[in-house]
Amino acid sequence: MSTPSLLTPQRTDFPRWYQDVIARAELADNGPVRGTMVIRPTGYALWERMHRELDDRIKAVGGQNAYFPLFIPESYLRREAEHVEGFSPELAVVTHAGGKQLDEPVVVRPTSETIINSFFARWVQSYRDLPLKLNNWSNVVRWEMRPRVFLRTTEFLWQEGHTCHATQADAREHAREVLTEVYGAFMTEVLAIPVIQGRKTARERFAGAINTLTCEAMMGDGKALQMGTSHELGQNFARAFNVQFLTASGQREYVWQTSWGASTRMVGGLIMCHGDDAGLRVPPRLAPVQAIVLVVKDDPALRARAHQVVGDLRDAGVRVALDERTDVSFGRRAIDAELKGVPVRIELGPREVTAGKAVLVRRIPGTKEPVALTAVVPETASALNADQQMLYDQALARREAASPHVESLDEALQAAAHGWARIPWSALGELGEARLAEHAVTVRCLTRPDGSLPDRGDEPDLIAWVARSY
Repeated sequence: MSTPSLLTPQRTDFPRWYQDVIARAELADNGPVRGTMVIRPTGYALWERMHRELDDRIKAVGGQNAYFPLFIPESYLRREAEHVEGFSPELAVVTHAGGKQLDEPVVVRPTSETIINSFFARWVQSYRDLPLKLNNWSNVVRWEMRPRVFLRTTEFLWQEGHTCHATQADAREHAREVLTEVYGAFMTEVLAIPVIQGRKTARERFAGAINTLTCEAMMGDGKALQMGTSHELGQNFARAFNVQFLTASGQREYVWQTSWGASTRMVGGLIMCHGDDAGLRVPPRLAPVQAIVLVVKDDPALRARAHQVVGDLRDAGVRVALDERTDVSFGRRAIDAELKGVPVRIELGPREVTAGKAVLVRRIPGTKEPVALTAVVPETASALNADQQMLYDQALARREAASPHVESLDEALQAAAHGWARIPWSALGELGEARLAEHAVTVRCLTRPDGSLPDRGDEPDLIAWVARSY
């Protein structure tokens, strides 16, 4: 597949390539306020698909959607000291409104633990009210000093789940369930991104949590991206906001809580994990348009045949679009489809249709071959299934090749210059972690030696996954 000169090659300048893809594939623009973004229809369609898939999975583990206010009284954040300390540098605070100074400043939502817990305190009265599992689809504002579209923006879109449980064990199990069955499964099965599911160290833990679980993915340049997190909050917020319940035996106890979230950062991860020098490569299960039918020439017979092919594909459950803009050059339309990562392109020209054929172009492997018109539907379905797996396999192979096992801090730093490193946590520890941080390298998470999620942070033989990150 030829590389459009529209994009800076990844090897030349990966950050510039990333910005080029966002611009040329018409995913987003910078907003008028520093650090904000305007998500264009192509980019928003990706987020909509992510939203839909995640929402179904959240509901499958008992979550219910609700909505909470954008504005939070500043005093709410002060009630959980560790939490406000963790977010203080990122807060946007409103002091004037309606032409007057406010009696109490309000914070523009950086996350919703405090506002949600103020209502949990009203709604949770008895063990019969538990577990309570709510999810909030919203925007949040964190004043970002070094913004980058989709990855770190002052305002972004996300979902944040908040739950209350009668026991610590139940809360712990739910936090794990969300990480594995919601986030982990979605990212591997739909985004085709292999993620390491592990525990954050105390240094990297969410402010106010007693434990943070994470999904970490390797990007095309070898850096790590945190794709989603699930937190055990213990009883910290419950005590701060007096969220108590009456047990079956008549005792009053504080609830145990979790919170968890994933955001439009996943769009950036999708770009950087799968994209190539021709633009996006969108996994077929996620793709808003899985196949596009291109009419090569302005011809009534071609158009009629194209509409028939589109109808057949749609009837087979394929998300399909028709491009019959013959007043736009074929080359430009083909490159546009490549840039936007449409998995399958079906080209219909006069000679091919006369011969009873079409040209099937697969974006992910970059292949192009004639197929019988009568076989377009099964060939497209087969390509979509194969290419979903191909993207995952390619990303997994890249991560495995760039994540060597090492035994010393110096070896970990050397490996992190180009990818990740796996080092025994016992050989690194908190002192080693602090030394890594001096070189802008972090412990992304801790796992068991086989890469599985540990039950505890003090299990023997834990492995630290070390990398530079976004």
